[in-house]
Amino acid sequence: MKVQNITDIEGFFQVVDECKGKVELVTGEGDRLNLKSKLSQYVSMANIFSNGEIPELEVIAYEKEDTDRLIKFMLDGGNN
Repeated sequence: MKVQNITDIEGFFQVVDECKGKVELVTGEGDRLNLKSKLSQYVSMANIFSNGEIPELEVIAYEKEDTDRLIKFMLDGGNN
């Protein structure tokens, strides 16, 4: 799923932390970051979300329940 409508970065990572399975952030170049890793979360936050623009990124969750949780968060704009 494309990363979109994320204004609450801390809330987004809280949802990621609640996911049971693996969650990855994939760049347009094919680079993958394990979003369950705190280090990857800090790198993502500092370099990707800090300027207010979200480049072409995709979040991949490997469990259906996790995918549903992340989609709901993005559709709600982080207002869960």
